[in-house]
Amino acid sequence: MRPFLLLFCLLFSGLLAVGQPVPYGNNAAAGHYQLVRGVKLYYEVYGKGQPLLLIHGNAGSIEKFKANIPYFAQHYQVIAVDSRAHGKSVDPGDSLSFEMMADDFAGLLTALHLDSVNVLGWSDGGINALVLALRHPSKVRRLASTGANLSPDSAALVPAVWKAQQRYYQANKGKALPDPGKRNQWKVFTLDVLQPNIPLATLRRITAPAFIIAGDRDMITHAHTVAIYRHLRRAWLWIVPNSGHATLRDQADEFNRKVDEFFQAKAIPALAH
Repeated sequence: MRPFLLLFCLLFSGLLAVGQPVPYGNNAAAGHYQLVRGVKLYYEVYGKGQPLLLIHGNAGSIEKFKANIPYFAQHYQVIAVDSRAHGKSVDPGDSLSFEMMADDFAGLLTALHLDSVNVLGWSDGGINALVLALRHPSKVRRLASTGANLSPDSAALVPAVWKAQQRYYQANKGKALPDPGKRNQWKVFTLDVLQPNIPLATLRRITAPAFIIAGDRDMITHAHTVAIYRHLRRAWLWIVPNSGHATLRDQADEFNRKVDEFFQAKAIPALAH
């Protein structure tokens, strides 16, 4: 091949590569595995700075943060992880709990030699952020939790969501599931039917400042979100306008800025109890 033609091909292929979206959740250039508590946890690392752990929701994966990672990677070392039994973190076990997952995240941080990190969790990931702060307080510098609930009932979930969830559970529980993939899906689904079961008063043990977030049309009731906020020692509260459960996607630009502002704030005042 002539030199100028070879140079043209290299430049053209480089332009194409630049234009390709980053395959978050399936990025060989940023992806790693770490054996933690019997599970090979898959995680991806982006950027430099203060470490920031991202935890996705039920049946999700790292890919769910594609509207957030590019922003935070400019200021933080982003560590986005697939929870056990999710994404590429294969879990052969037959049980699943938020406590197990929180212990996984603490183990991952220890393996990465990280003592204290900021945490951003969405939905189940928001629950995990709170449980991580409860079970491993030294690991959490500050946490932002969006769309989290502390109980799996109609006090926490809006009626339509709770009823639909219960109907599906009652119609399918007890069915034989010979396929491992189907068993894993059922395990992940029932996590949210039967859990979490965290007394609100327990939140007073959390020492890390928290940013509690929900959409104004979230599947979590406003009363439950406000109750979580009021039971924390130091916290901000934000009900995101024009948003459903996916606050970090529905209003991504504002969400990213506000969460960043929280992580960077010099002081988070204590709440009056």
